[in-house]
Amino acid sequence: MTATLAEPRAAARPAPVLNGYRFELVKLLSQWRIRLLLAVCWLGPAAFVAVVSLQSSLPTDTVFGRWMNATGWAGSLVVLDFSCTWSLPLLTSLVAGDVFAVEDRLGTWRHLLVAVRSPRRIFVAKSLASLTVILLLVAGLTASGIAGGLAAVGNGQLVGLDGRLIAPADAAGTVLLAWACALAPTLAFAAVGLLGSVVLGRSPMGLLVPALLALALQLAQLLPLPAAVRLALPSEGFLAWRGLFTSPAQAGPLIIGIVVSLAWAVTATALAYRLFLRRDFTDLSYDGSARNILAGVAPVAALVAVAYGVIAVATPATGSGIEKAKVQDSLATAFAHLYRLQTRELHRPDVTEAQLQTSASCDKGGSRVLDEGAGNDWRCVVSWHLPGATALGSAIYQLDITSDGRYIADGDGPKEVNGYFQVRTPTGDAPNPLWQFDVNLDLLRAP
Repeated sequence: MTATLAEPRAAARPAPVLNGYRFELVKLLSQWRIRLLLAVCWLGPAAFVAVVSLQSSLPTDTVFGRWMNATGWAGSLVVLDFSCTWSLPLLTSLVAGDVFAVEDRLGTWRHLLVAVRSPRRIFVAKSLASLTVILLLVAGLTASGIAGGLAAVGNGQLVGLDGRLIAPADAAGTVLLAWACALAPTLAFAAVGLLGSVVLGRSPMGLLVPALLALALQLAQLLPLPAAVRLALPSEGFLAWRGLFTSPAQAGPLIIGIVVSLAWAVTATALAYRLFLRRDFTDLSYDGSARNILAGVAPVAALVAVAYGVIAVATPATGSGIEKAKVQDSLATAFAHLYRLQTRELHRPDVTEAQLQTSASCDKGGSRVLDEGAGNDWRCVVSWHLPGATALGSAIYQLDITSDGRYIADGDGPKEVNGYFQVRTPTGDAPNPLWQFDVNLDLLRAP
């Protein structure tokens, strides 16, 4: 009798999470869309980087794009920059944004519940399966971009975002670390995708939630927002990795970007889990509800407000974070590093940064405009001193500073110093390194 009574209990026991995870992973990998994404991520970046790196015209408007024919590590960073802008939010939409909604469209929730017998384990299995696929896609982008660059150009020195030269071994570690740091905001957008898939049901809008959020945040990043507001958004984590390529590294924005992104990931996943467990699976026509949408949006908005308050109090960030003193210091530092690179390429006697005594004087838009904030109307004069010379050297630069702190310094004379001309390098002819270069400002650093 005891054995007879125990059998129904054993039969009603929920399926193990590992079995559910394997089942969900197989379901995802069996979709042609996921297979196509895997093929593109593992093969596309290598082909793109290899082809572009061998061209005379490079994507100089992209961070590290101007150095793609000098080192293979630059190509991977161009792929990373593009992925953070478009690819990663879109990939999270196509994977996490559809992992629950597909059951609504196919009407298979009852079959899945009968097989697993635990909504909690279904949620965990689907979340882990989508996370695994996303990690495979990111790993493909990373490995493919690096392989394509190294195969086409080689393992050369990388010029950082302060003009200093980064040795190949250090560049390798920093590039991998930059890709690892981009995982935090990727997890945030994946969690938003899970939330949208749960809240909106079979509606195709659930599939678009991470992509639409990324587009909205990109538009917001173009606005002259205070630095504390900018850092409170998960999209900042997709930009903060640039601070790894300065010396010293801009750790403040990077740490804040990771913490904020992980907070978004935890909050959105917890909300998705709570709403999923409260759902009525007997309603075959479920298509989301306004109450669930509000329940998902309100906590995320509160998280942004709390993050802004903490960042504003705990950091020295004021205004946009783009001030005259920061611009002058960063420009002088980058010019000194790149002047030494130009000196080496032109086979002139080497000088040190201390001997150059480089300084910069900048003005934004004339005397009637406050010297702070983003814009393409910054004009700077860089001065330096050569050993044995009595006169100071000077060069003019036009700066186009974006709201995220990155700027392009464009040489405006004298042409012998920062004009466009070709110099011979170990990897072939390349433009004068002082003609145009990228710099990244630390928005949190006190001026």
